[in-house]
Amino acid sequence: MTNLQFPDDETKFNTVIEKNTFYFQNVEFEEEYEAYISSLAQNLFILKKRVEQEGLKEEIFVEHIMNLENGLDALLTLTGFSKESLLRLITFIRVIDDEELNKIVNKEYWPNEDFEKEWTLEKIKSYVRSNRKFAEGIVNLFFKGSTVPILRRVIPLFEFKKLDINKLSFSIESLIDTIIRYKTKGSYSASKGNNPEVVIEKILNELRYPFEKGELDNVPRTLDFIIPSKRSPKVIIECSYVVTTSSGMGDKAKTEQRVAEAIKKHYPNSIFVGFVDGIGWYVRRGDLRRMVEAYDFVFTFRADELSKFKALLRNIMEVEEDV
Repeated sequence: MTNLQFPDDETKFNTVIEKNTFYFQNVEFEEEYEAYISSLAQNLFILKKRVEQEGLKEEIFVEHIMNLENGLDALLTLTGFSKESLLRLITFIRVIDDEELNKIVNKEYWPNEDFEKEWTLEKIKSYVRSNRKFAEGIVNLFFKGSTVPILRRVIPLFEFKKLDINKLSFSIESLIDTIIRYKTKGSYSASKGNNPEVVIEKILNELRYPFEKGELDNVPRTLDFIIPSKRSPKVIIECSYVVTTSSGMGDKAKTEQRVAEAIKKHYPNSIFVGFVDGIGWYVRRGDLRRMVEAYDFVFTFRADELSKFKALLRNIMEVEEDV
């Protein structure tokens, strides 16, 4: 260590400027991924040719996803349905008992496993290859899913439109729709109108309860809602609606526990409320358990839960007004 010569800050700065590679490239990875893209393209060309020759038939797609490597990936690409969305939808089907949906997907022929954790894409592909009834059920989701009432109710319209049989016909209109949905997915997800916090804000405005957002002294994060004010917080609300899953959910749960400890210590008269919802939390149950431990009350965004939330607010605020 004594012989090391440490560069000064200007030298380090110039290293990044003068020797910047601009875009990271791993040649081996790039070649592997290009091979994967070529495989998908070939898959889609094969599908298109068969549909043109034989017509739009379910058995074409069943045989394709059962027999061709990346066949299922090709089906998802054609419809614009992401792998993550497929995992969530499979989970939903596994845990929900709906007669019409069960019939569409041949659920009686699915592996009979109690839900403990989400199936991986690799497991789903293995079932597709080995279980024709299961493969038929997956294809039926794209042929007939748009007719199932429970799917219309629970899947956001942006995603539901991907379960459109017309997408399987390779029509120009449906391909353009898929491209547009790929392109706008990020802005759609980030839009304020797609943020569940809007629902809470609407309730507070309807009840005419003042609120603020932001930081409280000695609390280690920005807070979603502080009622009625930062100077006199009576109810503190945090919202976490998770559709996708990630390892960061465990960190979020730990952070929320630290926030709860700080609130109890510095604002002991405040009620800490959590809106914790979404299939992502349903899947990550260990993280979910740690998450809910942080809150005094937990709600979801279902209509009856929102009514309970309103009742809680009225109870707290009316007591404060009486005092």
